Amino acid sequence: MNNFIFENATKVYFGEGCVNEYLACLLKQYGDTVLLAYGGGSIKRNGIYDEVTTILEKAGKKLVEFSGIMANPTYAKVQEGAQLAKENNVDIILAIGGGSVMDCCKAVSLASRYEGDIWNDFWMHPGVINFKPLPLGVIVTVAGTGSECNGGAVITNEEKKIKTGRDYPQCNPQFALMDPTYTYSVPVKQMISGGFDILSHIMETYFSGPNENNVSDDIMEALMKSVIFNLRAAIKNPQDYTARSNLMWASTMAENRIIKMGKKCDFECHNIEHQLGAYTDCNHGCGLAVLHPIYYRHIYKAGLSKFVKFAGNVWGIATEGKSAEEIALAGINALANFIKEIGLPTTLRELGITDKNLLKEIADSCGISAGSYKTMTHEEILMILNECFE
Repeated sequence: MNNFIFENATKVYFGEGCVNEYLACLLKQYGDTVLLAYGGGSIKRNGIYDEVTTILEKAGKKLVEFSGIMANPTYAKVQEGAQLAKENNVDIILAIGGGSVMDCCKAVSLASRYEGDIWNDFWMHPGVINFKPLPLGVIVTVAGTGSECNGGAVITNEEKKIKTGRDYPQCNPQFALMDPTYTYSVPVKQMISGGFDILSHIMETYFSGPNENNVSDDIMEALMKSVIFNLRAAIKNPQDYTARSNLMWASTMAENRIIKMGKKCDFECHNIEHQLGAYTDCNHGCGLAVLHPIYYRHIYKAGLSKFVKFAGNVWGIATEGKSAEEIALAGINALANFIKEIGLPTTLRELGITDKNLLKEIADSCGISAGSYKTMTHEEILMILNECFE
């Protein structure tokens, strides 16, 4: 294992009924004004909004609504939320939703306590937070990003066509309420996309050094098998509590920093997908599904032993009579077949991207991951995007 420092300040309340049981008590330590943040209004249709606002009103809280947070939250939306928080002297943000809502609200918590340009000072470049962001609590309704247990936030600057993320421990939510039944109303396609995002987070950490035996890799192999098994079960029965609760906790485990300990991490697929999203606003999990198999066919020889382990330990690929390269490719093919099985796109055309001329500009704008088994160039990223096109 490589050296590491571990920190996670978020307290998790997990299980059916946790919002009713704990929310009012958790908010007692904060002032009366709550910025209630959410997305497009699905929480009003499924009853979660009424449940939460009833609890807040009974607790005597003043609500300031911050709605309409989009799937790829923009810097402009962050500024809107920060302005609301400042104008209304908000005491705490309560974010209800999935990764996009949580990410946006982490950035709002920072921006509402900062007078400078947070994009330039904290997202375009890593910054130093020497002040206390506005407190944030989250109620998770979508399993996928694991954003509830870290300080990471991915924000899109539409003007600059840059989508990037930073993880500041000071932006961790103070608490996360996770009721798996809240995910039941999520459309099946969105559940599947989020499920693949979980798998992507795990794979991007797994496929990096060190390659010798380590606890983090062992945990990740178990998590990957769990995601594959439970995603299949949830597709068959979207109200399977066991499957949905396992997916919800796997999402948290993938991004609460535990599995990253002692690992280099290779986030190149996320780097590429972020720029695809910045230019096309494509669905995040679907974009990752298109990229992963082709990216791995480009790098597997440089990390051959790990790809062999992936094939055998995660997918159960028989190894007898096969070379290491054949085993590794069989594992990547198993991943590609799983993507098809669960109905995710396999080409950029299926994502709705039809302008091939965009690909070079997208490739040139991508960040290069230092943790990859094979360091990418912008030329090779363009090759990958072209292979993904159709």
